[in-house]
Formats: sequence, structure tokens, C-alpha cells
Amino acid sequence: MAAERRRQAAAGLYGCVRRIYEEGKEGIPEHLYLCETDVEICLTGGSCKSPIERFWNGNDMIYILQKAVSRHNEESDPVEESKPDDTSYALELLSKESSGPVALSVRTAKQLISFYTMVQNPNMSHLNTGELVVLPPLGIRCDGSDPEHTYWLGAEPLTAGKKITGINLYMVTCDGPTADKSCFANLEELITAHKTMHHSSVVMTKGFAQYELLRAAALEDTIVESTSNINVDMTWNTVNKILETPVLTSAATLNITLESGDPGSPVYQLYRELQFLLALSEGLKTGVTQWPEPLESESAVEQVQELLTDLKNKLDRFCISENENGTEKIKCDTAAVDSSIKSVFSERGDLDFAEQLWCKTRNVSSYQELVECFTLVIKSLERGEIQPWIHQGSSSLLGKLIQQSYHGKIEVVSLSGITPIQMLLEIGLDKMKKDYVSFFIGQELATLTYLDYFISTSVDLQEQVHRVQKLHHMLEIMVSCTVLLQFKHENLFPLTQICMKYYKENPLNEKHVFQLPIRPAVVKKFCQNDDPEIWKVDIISGHGQKEVRTTWQVSTNPPVEHMTSNNTGLSSDSTVSGSSEERMYYIAMAKCSQVHFT
Repeated sequence: MAAERRRQAAAGLYGCVRRIYEEGKEGIPEHLYLCETDVEICLTGGSCKSPIERFWNGNDMIYILQKAVSRHNEESDPVEESKPDDTSYALELLSKESSGPVALSVRTAKQLISFYTMVQNPNMSHLNTGELVVLPPLGIRCDGSDPEHTYWLGAEPLTAGKKITGINLYMVTCDGPTADKSCFANLEELITAHKTMHHSSVVMTKGFAQYELLRAAALEDTIVESTSNINVDMTWNTVNKILETPVLTSAATLNITLESGDPGSPVYQLYRELQFLLALSEGLKTGVTQWPEPLESESAVEQVQELLTDLKNKLDRFCISENENGTEKIKCDTAAVDSSIKSVFSERGDLDFAEQLWCKTRNVSSYQELVECFTLVIKSLERGEIQPWIHQGSSSLLGKLIQQSYHGKIEVVSLSGITPIQMLLEIGLDKMKKDYVSFFIGQELATLTYLDYFISTSVDLQEQVHRVQKLHHMLEIMVSCTVLLQFKHENLFPLTQICMKYYKENPLNEKHVFQLPIRPAVVKKFCQNDDPEIWKVDIISGHGQKEVRTTWQVSTNPPVEHMTSNNTGLSSDSTVSGSSEERMYYIAMAKCSQVHFT
């Protein structure tokens, strides 16, 4: 009877995962499946990262099994709950957002691995599962309740052509966190254990280390808490000892995720300009504009009047302003940053009248005040009191009015409805586009042709604003890498190309990870002066389908998202060998073994 229940449970699991696999051929499902009474299954792949890829990264698609807390709170046994007349598991769709990951007991996970192995064994024809299909690998979240503290169990079919010849079994265990490095493994002992387990005479070792550069480089109080992260991944062959510093022949990849708006950023004032631009853009869409709180005692109307008065007093027909006071007022926003930062990004010195007007009206606090500002400007143009200079190619309404004033007559503009907001948005867009172009061309990071997509006026205003947001995000990345990491042109140029290529094809995404291969020497000082966030060694023997590996890893964050802190048998003190502070690490180990069917 027990054997029959096992057969039915195995056949039921096969029917469940087979159906999910067939649906996955059309695209990775966006939902979880409730299989049996308390097991959730999802199929991951494509752009969705596998939660176990750090230890086991060999397949595009993988089943992830975990406990379904939405149905039962207590653990149940799939063998005990399978009824004699059950021939397949019932499937129910669940939202992927229904709950966070919850682990199954190690006992239940082992039973599920056993069922999966049975249905992938071509010698088990008595299961009556029909045509045998090579399924994607299986990974099961475990609760670490066993003495080894197992947090993942996995299985993957071994194949020769279309024939299944065996199965790879995986186990990931974890302890910690601890600062006691005496708990760390010895590399020679790891290699010996691997050789003994897999009867291998020859092994190779590969090292991996990840260093967090943003935190290491930032000065105190410069970087506020955010999702921003800049780290570097280092990989190398032939590891000599645990926690060794990566060699200079390592392959290094920079990973950049940067959130705009850090108050300590050298371009924070430009970010504030962008936020005002976004508020105006949103006002055009919704009819409701969120006006910023005035940051200066002098009102926008007073500042505009001063600008017009200054122009009236100029005799130069083209009114190229030499007024140092006006220039200082525009530049004062960046006075708080030091000279090294100013050299990376500074206010342009060729602001035309419309751009100077934008700088004055950024302080506008209401729709009525904005109307008053434009009324002053248009009246001065109509009377011929000013003939200000503007850049060629301006497509804004104000730019057209200024060009008409050169000929002594301008068209009548009704400053009502959305017109004043649109006029301000247009001159703000023009000004900010030139700011970004000035930076990228001035730093020799891009050509005007390559920037054309981002500054084009052939799309509507909303899309223009969206593309300016992309420019700003790229600017923040370049400035951060220049100021914090002291990157030179040899790294900034390819990084710019990578960012621009991505943003020509994708919407704004500040959570996207931009990756750049770099020379290890570029980040040498960070690796030498800081402890790694992750350090691991892979011990590998065999080739192809017969390859097996043992992975030993330490990390500052839990390597398993469903893991709870477990420092049984480990020292949890934050100091070791005196008073010097040591970093707390989780210790993880992944092993595999092979079972051959023929």
C-alpha cells in the first residue's frame, strides 16, 4: 500500500510539473501553481533570475518549490496525504505576490526530490506517466531544520542526446552569521573531501569575490540610504587560500545600480530642476500642477523684473549679458560642492535669455505668478525694450516670440489655460537638454549625432521629458563613477555607450544593473582596503555531464532569502582577536552528487 501511494504521488507530481513545463514553452508563467495541498511551484527563467543561481547556474529554466502558506499553516506529508484514487496533483493558480518565500521541511523536500528522480528514471515504466520528457531542474526551499542546516535541495537530469542517463543531486547548507574566522573552512580540507567524495584525482579551483565600491568610496554623510549600489565582481582561476585577494589577472565586471536624487550628488541641483520639469509635465497631463515651495526670499516676479531691467540697460544689440551678479545667482546653487566636483559638472557659461529666464522662474510658486512673469517678458518684447539673444534652433514658443521681436512685431499670445505652463516647460527642456549635451560632448563621451535620440523635438513634450530623465540618470552614473571611483575616460566612454544603447531601447529604469568589464587595477585599492561582500571558491572535477563541483562561500547577507539567522555552534561576537571590528559573514556550502540510471 505504501509503495502504491508513493507511485501515485510521484505520478501526480510528474503530471503537475509536466503541465507547467508545457505552459512555460509559450512564455514563463506569471503566476504560482498550488500543487497538492501545501506546495507552491513556479517556473523561473528568461529575465527572471533564479534564487539559487549563485550556487547552481546551468539551466535557463528551473522549477522552484516552496511551502504554500495560503492553504495550510502546518506541514503536511505528500506521501501521507495522497489518496489511493489520486492520479495527479490538482493545480490551482496563485498570484506570485500572494506571499513571500516559505520553506518546506527537509523531510518533505527529500520526498519530493525522490519523486522527481523516480519520474525522470526511464527504468520506472510502471509509473504509467506516458512519454518520458526531460524536465527542467528542480530546486526546493528547505527550512534548515536538519543537523546540516539544509536550505536548498535540487535535482537536474543528466542526458545523452534525448535519453536520460542519470540525475544530479544538489544540497546547499548554511550557518551564521559569525565574525569568527576560525569557523571558516580550510581549502586543502575542502579539496581532499571533494576528491574523496567524487573519486577524483585532479581538481581545478575558481575564485569569486564581490566588493561594494559605492559605500567604500563615499565620504560619511555624502550618500544617503537608497537603492544605489556599485560593486565589482572578480573571478579568477587557481585559488591558493580562503579569502585571498583577487589577483590582477582576474576578470572584473562593474555592476552599477544608481538612484537619482542623492542630496550629496554633484548634480543634485540639476536633479531639482528636473523634478520641477516633471511637475510641469504632469500639470499638462492632469491639469493640476504641484508648485514648489519658494527657496529664495526674492519672488520669481522680482527676479524676472531685475533680469529685464538689466537687459534694458545694455547697449549691445544682441544683449550678451556680462552681468557677474546674474551669473553668480545662477551658479550659486552649486557653490556647496568642492572644486574637484565642479570640474566634473558645472553650470554652462553660455546661457541665453530663455535659459536665464528658466533659472529665475524655477522659484515660481503659483500659476498666477507664472502668468505675471511671462506678461512682463512679452510686454518688454512688444515695446522693443529688449532684444535678447537666444541660441539658434530654439523651437519653444518664447523663442519664436523673441525671433519675431527682431523684426519689430510679435504675435499675440493669450496667457491663459495651459499656455504659460507649456511655455515654461519648453524653455526648461531646451535648457536642460543643452546642459546634458554640454557634459557628454565636453567630456568626449558622446557625439551630437549619438545624442540626437535623447534631444529630438520630433516627439511630443511628454516623450521629450521622458528622454531627458534618461539623460539625467546617465549623467548621475558618469558623475558618480568620476567623483567617487576616480574613473577615467577609458572606462567612462564604454560605460556611456552601454547606458545610451540600453536607453535607446528601453524605458527609464533606475533599478537596471549596468555592467561594464574593467581592468582589475582600476579597483585594486578597494579590493586591498576593504573586505569582500561575497567570497567563494568552486572546486571542480570532471567534464561535461560528469562535471561535479563543491562550492564554499561567505557573504555579509544571507545567501538564501528564506533563511533565518542560525549561528548554532558559531561565535556571533562582532570582534575577534582584540578590539578590531570584523565583518559578520554567513557561511554556505553547496555539494552535488550523481546517480546514474544505466
